[in-house]
This record gives sequence, structure tokens and C-alpha cells, in this order.
Amino acid sequence: MTLLHAFLLGIVQGLTEFIPVSSTAHLFIASNLLGLPADDRTFSFNVIIQLGTVAALLLFFWHDIWEIIQAFFLGIKNRKPFDDFHARLGWLVIVATIPAGVVGLILNQFVKDMSGDPLLWAGIRLLFTAILLTTVEYFDKKSRTLESATWVDALTVGIFQVFAIFPGASRSGSTMAGAMFCGLDRPSAARFAFLMSAPILLAAGLFESVEVILFPNTTEFLPILVTGFVTSGVVGWFAIRWLLAYLRKHSLYVFVAYCLVLGVIVLLLK
Repeated sequence: MTLLHAFLLGIVQGLTEFIPVSSTAHLFIASNLLGLPADDRTFSFNVIIQLGTVAALLLFFWHDIWEIIQAFFLGIKNRKPFDDFHARLGWLVIVATIPAGVVGLILNQFVKDMSGDPLLWAGIRLLFTAILLTTVEYFDKKSRTLESATWVDALTVGIFQVFAIFPGASRSGSTMAGAMFCGLDRPSAARFAFLMSAPILLAAGLFESVEVILFPNTTEFLPILVTGFVTSGVVGWFAIRWLLAYLRKHSLYVFVAYCLVLGVIVLLLK
């Protein structure tokens, strides 16, 4: 892998992490087009550059996150942990994170083994994302705001996030679909999906960072990681900004069509 590869993959990661079209599937496709092997180093690079998009997420929502942290601990201190909306939101993010966190730890090696046939899983998951988004877009009312979210909503979204631990699945697509399934409107669903994805993405990136440190010639690999990290972070920040504005007035059907067409092409050309 070269610096140019890292730069291009960083752009792909930044563009597709938050837009519901599966960043993992696009990284699989891009890696294949660039001739990169589906080995442990490429897998770890793909996970670690997610830290760049996590950084973009934290910077974009820093005010919300700071309010959640303050309200969360203040609620515990005052023995009124659920009175404030931001404190409740903090608890909801924790609840929504648990299912994928537990399943991800249990199936970590299994998920890595599934990455051995990346194009197959990319195509399958793109089609799965198209079906999932079509279902929630067509059947659900999407009239509730984030302020009305409950424990049941958080657990439901967390269960939907379990889909995202498998190769090629769209994390933002899965979590947004879960929130919309509960009746949240598109902007609220996206906001909740982004906030709850941060802990899982951060934990996965840090876990893979430990493995990268143990790789031989890690020092030589560092500039490549930094290039991918910075690129994905910058592009990811603009992607979040664009998507939130887009969802205020538009449906998800454009992403459905994109995933459907690309998924079919990938499977036909595999």
C-alpha cells in the first residue's frame, strides 16, 4: 500500500461512512480496483481510518457531545439521571451501543474471516442496504423527533447496528433504518445514528491500532495510516454536513437506487 492508495481510500471512507451506502463495501471495491490484497494489514488500515471519520464526527457534534457528557454526570451527581434530555440521550447511546459491542467482540475473528471474499460481501451488503432502506422509507411514518426517543427505540437501533459489524454492511444505513423503523424523522434518525456510532467506531479503531503496533515494520506503515486518517476526517466532516442538510427535504430513495445498481454490478463482475 502506498501513500496514494491511502489518500484515495481515505476519500472513499470519508464520503461513504456517514452516507448510507456502506463504507466497508466501497473500501472492499476500491481496494480490489487498486490491487490491494485482502489481508490483515489492509483490514486493519480500513478499520483505523474510521478513526479519522470518528474525529470528524466528534468535531461536528462537539457541542451536542459536550452537553450530553455534562448532563449525564450532573444527572448522576444529583441522583436524577433521566430528568434532562441530554442526560437521557447519553443513556440511550449507551444502551444502543451494547448489542453491537457484545456481538462484535464475540464474532471478531469470524468477521475477519468473512473479509476473505470482499467483493461478494460488498455486493450482498449493498443489496441488503437497498432493501432495508426501501422498507423503512416506504412503511414508516417518520414523524417523531429525537426528543421523544425511548429505551425501546435505543435497543431497537442497537439491534439494527449489529448488522453493521459484518463485512460490507452500512453502519449509518443500518442505524438510520432502525431509528426510522421506530418512527423517528430522517434528520433525527441520522443524528441519533451518528451519535451512537461514535463509541463503536472509536473502540474498533483503537482495538485495531493495538494490532497494527504489533505488526513488523510498523514505523514504515505509519505515514500511510496518517494520510488515510487525515483524508477521511476532512472528507467525512463535509459528508456529515451535506447529508444532514439533504435529509431535511429528501428521502433515502436515491441511496437505495445507488446501492441496488452498484450491488448488482459488483456481483455480476465478481
